Amino acid sequence: MVYLKFLAGAFLLVCVLFFLLGLKSQRGIAKGLIDGKLANCPSSPNCACSESGVQPERFAKPLKGSLEDAKIAILALGGVITAESDEYVSATFMSKIFKFVDDVELRPGPDGSVHIRSASRVGYSDRGANQKRVSAIRAKMNLAK
Repeated sequence: MVYLKFLAGAFLLVCVLFFLLGLKSQRGIAKGLIDGKLANCPSSPNCACSESGVQPERFAKPLKGSLEDAKIAILALGGVITAESDEYVSATFMSKIFKFVDDVELRPGPDGSVHIRSASRVGYSDRGANQKRVSAIRAKMNLAK
């Protein structure tokens, strides 16, 4: 019986901590452009980016299409556009249970491509969620053609 109470208490504590991390992520903002490029990924594995110089395990190919195509794909997948200009778009995605916020940022590439960065605002691991999101955006853009 004591063991079950301990497990229930530990589970409750983890849930409260995740809830608080979710609240913290809602107060952040996207990194934005740094010297005309998307920010590099942090050392944690919860990021995917198409800019050159990104660690190989975090690299994602640039998207084929326009910023407008990418925005339409993001909106279709449940993202919310938070800022946009001719040279930059940022959007957010929120997880269903603990309301974690991830940022997706876009900028046009020199060859008609779109560079993308998808990153969690808090935590360490995302269990591949940001790589999957980039793949989902890419797939949605390819379907629209």
